[in-house]
Amino acid sequence: MTASADSAAWWQPHRHADRRPLLLARNRIQQGLRLWLAGQGFTEVDPVALQVSPGNEAHLHGFATEAIGNDGQGRRMYLHTSPEFAMKKLLAAGETRIAAFAHVWRNRERGVLHSPEFTMLEWYRVGEGYEVLMQDCAAMLRLAAEAAGSRMLRFRDASCDPFAEPERLSVAEAFRRFAGVDLLATVDAAGEPLAERLRAQMQAAGLKAAADDTWSDMLSRVLVEKVEPHLGHGRATILDRYPVAEAALARPAADDPRVAERFELYACGVELANGFGELTNPAEQRRRFGLEMDEKARVYGERYPLDEDFLAALAEMPAASGIALGFDRLVMLATAAPRIDDVIWAPVAL
Repeated sequence: MTASADSAAWWQPHRHADRRPLLLARNRIQQGLRLWLAGQGFTEVDPVALQVSPGNEAHLHGFATEAIGNDGQGRRMYLHTSPEFAMKKLLAAGETRIAAFAHVWRNRERGVLHSPEFTMLEWYRVGEGYEVLMQDCAAMLRLAAEAAGSRMLRFRDASCDPFAEPERLSVAEAFRRFAGVDLLATVDAAGEPLAERLRAQMQAAGLKAAADDTWSDMLSRVLVEKVEPHLGHGRATILDRYPVAEAALARPAADDPRVAERFELYACGVELANGFGELTNPAEQRRRFGLEMDEKARVYGERYPLDEDFLAALAEMPAASGIALGFDRLVMLATAAPRIDDVIWAPVAL
């Protein structure tokens, strides 16, 4: 039986006894995924967490520290929010199928589904389309359920059949279906956001938007309030083809420059994974990072440095697809655990 959220520390014997079956299921799921990845020809890698940049997305927040050299001089460093930069450097170096179970750190995140430190399963396929990653996700949902001894994924009152074929739904279609918003009418032919058009769309659909909301703010509000609650019920949902303005690390779709090769996997209304057809143009990547950091500076008053080594490696990186999956969340759903801390062996004591 899952531990209740009482005042006792997780290391109290009665709490640990409640959590231990979930933790043993976690180990089985991880072992099963490792065996599956090895069978698919993946090499498991172990990228270091200490980086010159934690990532350059506006609303991701890193943990900063100071590295002191042999000369006694300090240099600001960060714990990574994803192993992405390091793993793409390995692709530039010549690796073709790699995977990592990486501990990652994200500041300003704590809750039922969020831990400041968590485990991310990230994997890359060189020379393969991002649709293959969708097949990988479907296989992993089945493997997780089987390892946990479950026929269903569950979170609160929601359930999802991991053995059913996932639904694939574009972001534009999801906005039409669940919010009455024509999202692609709010970007221009090149995918640049048109905030006032989205504001008008929201008003027409009876949705509120603050006067100072950006296009991205409004999109996020509609996604969280109107779209995400409907995703992954009964079967998993693959939410595909994000607007390019919401896909800083993904390449544009070949048939429509307004959208990108980006998808997210949902089960029981919970986001589990974020996949891309990877952008490999360093000049375009630099431009997008600049825009993201401008937004971070506007909203939070800070910006992170660019990893110049990563941008240099990007010029050598072959065409690839990659994805990051929240491993702890997958374990949560496979075991029906109510909180992410219930499936982490020694949770962060914040």
